[in-house]
Amino acid sequence: MFHERPPQKYQQLSSDRARRAVWASLLPRRRRMALRIGISTALLLADLVTILAVGFAVEAAYYAYSTDGGLLPPSQSMNLQTAGLLALIVVLTNLARGEYSIETCLSATPHLRRRATLWLMAWTIALLVGFATKTTQDASRVATVAFFFAGLPITILGRALMLALVRRGSTSASASVSRVHLVGYEEDVANFYANNDVEALGLRIVGTSYLRRFDAEAGAPSAEALLAEDLDLAVSVVRFLRPDDVFVLVPWTETADIERCIDAFLRVPAALHLRPGTMMDRFPDLQVARVGRLSGINIGRRPLSMGEILLKRTFDVTLAGIGLLLLAPLFIALAVLIKLDSPGPVFFRQRRYGFNQEAFGVFKFRSMRVTPDAPFRQASRNDDRITRVGALLRRTNLDELPQLLNVIRGDMSLVGPRPHALAHDRSFERRIALYARRHNVKPGITGWAQVNGFRGETLTDAAMEARVQADLHYIDNWSLWLDMTIIFRTVVSPKAYRNAF
Repeated sequence: MFHERPPQKYQQLSSDRARRAVWASLLPRRRRMALRIGISTALLLADLVTILAVGFAVEAAYYAYSTDGGLLPPSQSMNLQTAGLLALIVVLTNLARGEYSIETCLSATPHLRRRATLWLMAWTIALLVGFATKTTQDASRVATVAFFFAGLPITILGRALMLALVRRGSTSASASVSRVHLVGYEEDVANFYANNDVEALGLRIVGTSYLRRFDAEAGAPSAEALLAEDLDLAVSVVRFLRPDDVFVLVPWTETADIERCIDAFLRVPAALHLRPGTMMDRFPDLQVARVGRLSGINIGRRPLSMGEILLKRTFDVTLAGIGLLLLAPLFIALAVLIKLDSPGPVFFRQRRYGFNQEAFGVFKFRSMRVTPDAPFRQASRNDDRITRVGALLRRTNLDELPQLLNVIRGDMSLVGPRPHALAHDRSFERRIALYARRHNVKPGITGWAQVNGFRGETLTDAAMEARVQADLHYIDNWSLWLDMTIIFRTVVSPKAYRNAF
């Protein structure tokens, strides 16, 4: 059974858009491919021009200021050469990763992380090239630093504007979107339309072929014959419509039917896709990956790659070491105040779960009175155990500073999910889905949950679920830029001090 268009409720286009949709379906394939290439080229040129323009603007502004309005000397234009090298690295890397394809532009995956990581990588390569060629001494330090910090937000903004234009123009009536044909049983096709906003998918569905279920009536053809008949008709329709892509919506549990669909549609000149039902909706970033010679569907990668782990560790150790040196006088002053305020040790140490759910001892300035053999109880507002100095330490987050030692030891990171007491971890892990996934990265002194106000006492599961969702957002969207943003917000944002008691 074949339907040229999707169900009636998905056909409600204005007359103008309907005319554009008809034109798009009749547009020769070569012209549509040329349009897609043109859009990709425009995205590439936007990156190239933006990076070169930022490099020129920073260099020109620096020399105009340093020479009282003088022109940029050609012999001192090292930043322009750096901009050219950076632009080349960024463009070639994005080409290799398919960043300029329309499909990538329409992806819901955030581009900020990829953009920031690529910018840091490009600068690392540029500095290594400058060091190898002994040309770094010819560049202005001020202009170079300004270029580094100004370039990332400006290129991200430029990229965001281009993506917004592409996404706005990529409706089902657009000539640049992929033409798709759907194949499946009626209930599976109905579920596809029910669970997907076709307009937002950035594609045009040009046809649907329905497969019939076997009905064991007298004289009815066998299930194999019925499926063969439907597939022959569907293949003929696909050859006539010439779509770019064919999506088979048959559930993966019906392996025999899937195999026959694959054999049928591999014979037509269109890309063939299998959609494994609701799994695609739960894991939108599924990828086929190889481990050795074994292939599988990758539904979750390691939270951080080896390069990202090294980058994050270098960042942590550098800032934690500098912090311990600069804050040494403050540590001494706080230690004296704690000892004068109440009897007991300066530091409070408690066992908590870290990376891979391995327990470690976390350091904090003691903020409560010492009560030997007392059962564990989470701190609450107006808690009578908190000392006068302790109340100040907790309100200002100064009690967390000794955890810089945990960072140096490798137990913690500067930024990550906040570690909880072992009793809390065991309790919430049983009640909240994916709670234990917080342990897939090192815990942090501060985190995305904290700077968004999710801290303090957790009286309900809903309160902990909101905190866990913030932690999982951080894990899935990590970048060095995000870490720096969280550290900055930890110091200046009022939300970071909310519920601190």
